[in-house]
Amino acid sequence: MVAQAHTAQQSAALLELKNIQKWFGGVHALRGIDLTLQPGEAYHLLGENGCGKSTVIKIMSGAHPPTSGEIVLDGETFASLTPIQSLAAGIETVYQDLSLLPNLTVAENVALNEQLVNANGRLARLFDRKRLRETAARALAAVSLPTDRAFLNTVVSDLPLASRQLVAIARAIATRAKLVIMDEPTTSLTRREVDNLVRVVERLRSENVAVLFVTHKLDECYRIGGHAVVFRDGQCVAQGPIENYTKKELAELMTGRSIDAQRYRTGEPSGAVLLEVDRLVTDGVREASFSVKRGEILGITGLADSGRNELAMALTGVVPATGGTMTLDNKVISVRTPAGAIEQGIGYVPEDRLAEGLFLDKSIFENEIALIVSRLANSFGIVDRDKGREIAAHLSEEMRLNTKNLDLPAGALSGGNQQRVLIGRWLSIAPRLLVLHGPTVGVDVGSKDTIYRVIQTLAESGMGLILVSDDLPELLQNTDRILVMNSGRIITELEAAQATEDQLYKAMLATTTENVQ
Repeated sequence: MVAQAHTAQQSAALLELKNIQKWFGGVHALRGIDLTLQPGEAYHLLGENGCGKSTVIKIMSGAHPPTSGEIVLDGETFASLTPIQSLAAGIETVYQDLSLLPNLTVAENVALNEQLVNANGRLARLFDRKRLRETAARALAAVSLPTDRAFLNTVVSDLPLASRQLVAIARAIATRAKLVIMDEPTTSLTRREVDNLVRVVERLRSENVAVLFVTHKLDECYRIGGHAVVFRDGQCVAQGPIENYTKKELAELMTGRSIDAQRYRTGEPSGAVLLEVDRLVTDGVREASFSVKRGEILGITGLADSGRNELAMALTGVVPATGGTMTLDNKVISVRTPAGAIEQGIGYVPEDRLAEGLFLDKSIFENEIALIVSRLANSFGIVDRDKGREIAAHLSEEMRLNTKNLDLPAGALSGGNQQRVLIGRWLSIAPRLLVLHGPTVGVDVGSKDTIYRVIQTLAESGMGLILVSDDLPELLQNTDRILVMNSGRIITELEAAQATEDQLYKAMLATTTENVQ
């Protein structure tokens, strides 16, 4: 319906890219990209990690100049844009890493761009605080975040990841934008928050603002409607109305191979209980009790404030439990720190690989052996690097990493390969239990397929796995059972093979087991 409202507004293009080429050293990242964006339309930029999506939006936002080609903005031709030129022209970007300033307040992060553009990139020591608060409050309200003084004055680093993501989106719509670019805007958002974001997009389009999504979540693309733009290997291989393509067709266009949306889980738990959790209590969790068998994949889900994240952190010692017991292999254990969890054979792949997981400036090799350096060192503290490289090479092969160069920095890898490095690091300790928190956040369809197959192989080897996620298809495809949390409690358990997305979502919104049918 929204798309129909804008069919008459296709006269003048807002932004055109003409034969854009981009080289990074010997890497040909973009190979002749032609793209036209119209006011009031939604575009979904799809493709595997490393196909050129992030590079093209950085060219639009002025972060990178193209090697050759032309950018036509509001009828004016440029060889490249600066960030200030891009902002002044009404192009606002939400990057995958959010690019927020963690030491500044919510209000300052949301509304600073407006005054930065007005000052042509040179802010005075004093700026208009009153206008800052007004602009921030208006934008925060649009994404259903609080607008009270306490929240406006909250330092961004104190917010959970989902709230930070919404703050970054609020910043993008705070000014009179003409084009809003969102790079993986829903990676940490629950379905309810995504519903709100869809309404924000509809409002932007009704105001003749163009919206460009870089995303891997096809369901959200179909809900929003608009145009699909598919990249593969630095080239645009397809463009057109998204309703003209099936999910299977889009996946094949992105990867160059056939990927079916099948259920990955085919194995069975061994029957022996590996982990027993009895009335576990921590901040945000009230008396959680459950068990995990050897070779079982247990799913845990819920809304952002359900307690699912806190439960994952309590199980792995990131935030120690304040009550209850954990029994692993028939032995009561106390997990007070991540190091203590590792000693017990419990691994934890965190939700935010960039801030909490990887050492981005360190090599693949250094990242892979980070947890076992002490085991590789002799009595003089000298690390056996040859043995370390042998282990890192094995882990990279096990995780099907798309490079054999272990000296590459982790920050140079695509999101999918970064996630494989992070999971591989935790396999280095040979855990008995592995907790995976959002294991495919910001990961393309091809890498998801690889990671899911690795997870199934780990379960078949007898490892117990806990998959904490709000990606409902991910849970239904990969787990044996799914626990649904609400208000700090486990309120229901569903068999994954028989459950549906609607059943899960209804349970996530319920407050007691009596509400779940």
